[in-house]
Amino acid sequence: MRANLLQLMRYSITKAIMLGIALVIALYLTILIVNMGGRLDEVRKAEISFAVSQAVLADPGNAGIPPSELKKQIDARTEIEFRRLGLDKPFLLRSFSYLTTAMSLSLGRAEQLVSDSGSRLVRLIILERLPATLVLFGTANLLIFFTTLWAGLALSRRYGSWVDRVVVTLAPTSAAPGWFYGIFLILIFAAALGVLPWGGMVDAPPPKTTLGYAASVLRHMILPTLAMFLSAFFSSVYARRTFFLIYASEDYVDLAKAKGLPSRAIQNRYILRPTLPTIITSFLLMIIAMWMGAIILETVFNWPGLGRLYMQAVNINDTPTIVGVMVIYGYLLAASVFLLEFIYAIVDPRVRIGAGAKKGV
Repeated sequence: MRANLLQLMRYSITKAIMLGIALVIALYLTILIVNMGGRLDEVRKAEISFAVSQAVLADPGNAGIPPSELKKQIDARTEIEFRRLGLDKPFLLRSFSYLTTAMSLSLGRAEQLVSDSGSRLVRLIILERLPATLVLFGTANLLIFFTTLWAGLALSRRYGSWVDRVVVTLAPTSAAPGWFYGIFLILIFAAALGVLPWGGMVDAPPPKTTLGYAASVLRHMILPTLAMFLSAFFSSVYARRTFFLIYASEDYVDLAKAKGLPSRAIQNRYILRPTLPTIITSFLLMIIAMWMGAIILETVFNWPGLGRLYMQAVNINDTPTIVGVMVIYGYLLAASVFLLEFIYAIVDPRVRIGAGAKKGV
């Protein structure tokens, strides 16, 4: 027992260190890419120099000052701005400073974006947008996950039926992304019929009562949720149906049928249970994806979530905000991978934590 506990602790520490190293490398690469290897500094310096020059030249108090003096004043104020933003230091040094800030989850301050309360703290900006993303994508993804799971299992028992053939035929329609369906849904239900809102999260002005506010949010969620559902439903059902069919054709399932076991017992014991690791993996990865939102979909529906925030940050080169969103995603992904190792061992008796290659999975 003690040896098993030591082996578990040793494996857990090793796995955590490996995931930590992978996370550090991924975040540092993200910082390098977002800053274009330091070339973005030159763009920022040019923008700052231009803004300072315009401010100095537009100041009425500087009328009549010789151009040489104006230049000195512009250079001095520009240098102050460079020092305030840390642009007077080499990018290599600042890149490690960015990495330290990111790993500590302090996330720093945004360069241009602000929260609704007027704060530049990236942490507060993300926290303000997070509920909108979780409400929309949590509802849509959970609906898609459990609906397709049930439908896939049902179709695996009706292989070759007309419903099965319809699903197989419609599976390629899921190649189109959710925002593509969203555009058509907006044209039909918002533009042509006028029964649902074009976008946004709530009516303007928002209802004063809690019940009215909740009803308004639900109305605004219908089209984006339906767009995501249409984009993922048929391919997901087809994939799960095929996956369940593979397990339903195993010899031990045929043996269970020969013994006369009820179909529900066969389904729960011999089909669903062996697929639990895969189902749990897809469920956890779906939950992680909820935190990121969808950039184009949120932009199409004007949904104030993390995906739209990420798009805004990219458009104005707000590096701290971009890195902040990626940091949250990176930590969640690493934690989920770490957790999955133990969940697999719980739900699948064939898995042994820390087992070597010779012992098998």
